[in-house]
Amino acid sequence: MFAPAAAARPHKQAPPARVPTRLVAALCTACFFLGVCVVNRYWAVPELPDCRTKVNSDNPGAVMNQVSQTREVIIALDRTISEIEMRLAAARTMQARSQGLSPSDSGSDQGSTRARLFFVMGIVTTFANRKRRDSIRQTWLPQGEHLQRLEKEKGVVIRFVIGRSANPSPDSEVERAIAAEDKEYNDILRLDHVERNGSLPLKIQMFLSTALSIWDADFYVKVDDDVHVNIGITRSILARHRSKPRVYIGCMKSGPVVDKNESKYYEPDHWKFGTEGNNYFRHATRQLYAVTRDLATYISANRHILHKYSNEDVSFGSWLIGLDVEHVDERSLCCGTPPDCEWKAQAGNPCAASFDWNCTGICNPVERMEEVHRRCWEGHVADLQAQF
Repeated sequence: MFAPAAAARPHKQAPPARVPTRLVAALCTACFFLGVCVVNRYWAVPELPDCRTKVNSDNPGAVMNQVSQTREVIIALDRTISEIEMRLAAARTMQARSQGLSPSDSGSDQGSTRARLFFVMGIVTTFANRKRRDSIRQTWLPQGEHLQRLEKEKGVVIRFVIGRSANPSPDSEVERAIAAEDKEYNDILRLDHVERNGSLPLKIQMFLSTALSIWDADFYVKVDDDVHVNIGITRSILARHRSKPRVYIGCMKSGPVVDKNESKYYEPDHWKFGTEGNNYFRHATRQLYAVTRDLATYISANRHILHKYSNEDVSFGSWLIGLDVEHVDERSLCCGTPPDCEWKAQAGNPCAASFDWNCTGICNPVERMEEVHRRCWEGHVADLQAQF
């Protein structure tokens, strides 16, 4: 017999009770397995043989109900993950200033919160196209203080977008030349991207990611460096869609899928589009297109898993084809060079972008950009509208 020793002792205040370590470990283990059971209950596919309910085999209606509930949970989780990814992408890219991604932005202190801009326009260019950049600077791109005033007063940011050379050493001739050019004009956005053939879709993704990290805007616009742009008319076009969250604006087309290897526009993934003779899905032409902030953020957050076709415009369209996106077919973004842009202005339909279809840009842009600007720029359009 064991005597109850505690009863024989004098009455003393008992020490505070403590939960034994082994009991805590047992409780944690039990909670863990309970959590696993709960997760398995809500996430297991109803048709799996290890389901412990009899209702699946006896009640088809219950099976469909459980499938429906599972799908709803999956859809809700997908939405949550997408939102988290976009927020993480925005937060991650906020550190771009410390990484030197925007030398031209280092002179302004935006504080902890960024003012919402109207749009950011990236003029996609290469190291070899210095003369094209100069022709744009001398014609339709505001210079110096005008560029800064455009940002402050109109909320419009315009930058030449260029990556890095295969030899990123600051002593390389190419890097020194582009650094000197940016120091002179302060209008270049450098990307953490190696310039090479066939990498344009990736470059566009990097442009969106970098631009999002620096500027908070309603729209993000891509334009080629051999296209003439009327900034004022472009602003008026985008303004009509400013209140919409997911808009993709451009000259929409749907050309044939090129499956001939010798063609300039050969698509190695042509088999994905069906049998021979099929067309691409609708997408904006490469010369100029714009997307809202939500879509730009989506592309930035998912750029590692978005497929890149051989053609940039097809790639961009494919990234949005499965989303709830409004495609805006804006024909004033693909006007021809004079006299086409002049005729349309006289008819009351001024052009926002002008180029030659047979050159996929302005033919001989260095020599002809000044002429196109003189005959098609928005100031001239305003004069024509005043006359008619």
